[in-house]
Amino acid sequence: MKQPSAIWTIGHSTRSLEQFVEVLRQHRIEAIADVRRFPGSRRLPQFGGDTLRSALAEHGIDYCWFEALGGRRRAHADSQNLAWRNASFRGYADHLQSTEFAEGLARLLELAARRRTAMMCAELLWWRCHRSLVSDVLKVRGIEVLHIQDGTPAIPHPFTAPARLVDGRLSYVPGRGEALGKQARNEQISLDL
Repeated sequence: MKQPSAIWTIGHSTRSLEQFVEVLRQHRIEAIADVRRFPGSRRLPQFGGDTLRSALAEHGIDYCWFEALGGRRRAHADSQNLAWRNASFRGYADHLQSTEFAEGLARLLELAARRRTAMMCAELLWWRCHRSLVSDVLKVRGIEVLHIQDGTPAIPHPFTAPARLVDGRLSYVPGRGEALGKQARNEQISLDL
C-alpha cells in the first residue's frame, strides 16, 4: 500500500457549513476523515454525519466516518500510559494499542494515499483533541501532519509533550525511551505572539 506524504487535521468548531467548506478549499482538501466517535451534533446540526456527507458531496469533497479512530475512550485500569495525566488522553493512548485502532488507521492511510485528506473532529484546537495522538502515530510513521487553523498556514505537528520513542514505537510510558515531545500548547502560544 502506498503511504500518503501528508495528512491534515481540522476541528469543525462552531463554523457555519459555508465557512468550513471555504477553509477546506483554501487547503485543497479532497476528503474528510471524520474521527468523531459519535458523528452528530444537536447544537450544530450541519456537522451531523449524514448532513455533512451530503453537503460536502455538493462541493466534490468525500466524507468517510472512522468510528475506530474516534475519541471518548476510557483508560484501562492497568494503563501504562501514565505520561498523560488527563484521563481522556490516557484512555485514547490505551486505544492506540488496539486492533480496532490499527484497522481504522489502515483505512485512513488508504484514503489519504488516494485523496488529499483532513482528519476532522469537533474541537477547534488540535492540542485539546485526540487528533494530536493520532498525529503522533502518523508522524512516527514518517507522514507529515498539518493542523489547519483559520487565517494562518497549516501548522506542522510537533509531537505531544508525553510522546516517547521506545524500540522504534510510540510510547506514553513515562521515563522510557527517547523523549520526542515538546509543550505543544506553549509552542502554539508563541506562534500567536
